Amino acid sequence: MNSEKQKVSVLFMLMGTLFCVCLIAANLLETKQISVAGLSLTGGLIVFPISYIINDCVCEVWGFAKARLLIWLGFAMNFFFVLIGALCDLIPAAPYWHNEEGFHAIFGLAPRIAAASFIAFLAGSFGNAYVMSRMKLLSHGKNFSWRAIVSTLVGEGIDSIIFFPLALAGVVPAEALLPLMFWQIVLKTAYEVLVLPVTLRVVRWVKNKEGVDTYDEGVDYNVLKVFKL
Repeated sequence: MNSEKQKVSVLFMLMGTLFCVCLIAANLLETKQISVAGLSLTGGLIVFPISYIINDCVCEVWGFAKARLLIWLGFAMNFFFVLIGALCDLIPAAPYWHNEEGFHAIFGLAPRIAAASFIAFLAGSFGNAYVMSRMKLLSHGKNFSWRAIVSTLVGEGIDSIIFFPLALAGVVPAEALLPLMFWQIVLKTAYEVLVLPVTLRVVRWVKNKEGVDTYDEGVDYNVLKVFKL
């Protein structure tokens, strides 16, 4: 075993921390419906796309194996947060506390929605990382901007196609569900396009700082091999 490959850097750790924070924050913000230019969206749109930008950065610099570790770490932390939130929601409130209804609206995440969120996150994130990894090999490391956009479009598309039918079918009318899915994909991808100048600078700086630019030659894409770095 190559012990060097099993190590993670401080920059990777910082990106992993931000990744987990973005996922947990998105869960909280998803409880609010917002209106943008007349479109009905969820508050999670503000922060969730950042997780895909981090995914792209990690996959570009450190490769698919490190991205796989990051995705499972994000899943575990998000699951833990939802679990303790649901547990706290079940515990009876103190008699003098009168915010039970508001607390339940945020932390009483229905099992159906929670399950849909977890499944969609894993599928979308791994789809994003896989496309990013394969496109880097095929392009010989060129055209990062194009690879970032395409991988995000695939990842966000998988996420939305899985999440909305599983979580909201039968609750939201079909004629409203499809436009909701479409605009989520479009706007989250547009988000990445707008911040691409920043992403490019971050990736370039991290590569120079770490002295690393990984190409996934012969990598094992099995998503269950979490600690195979």
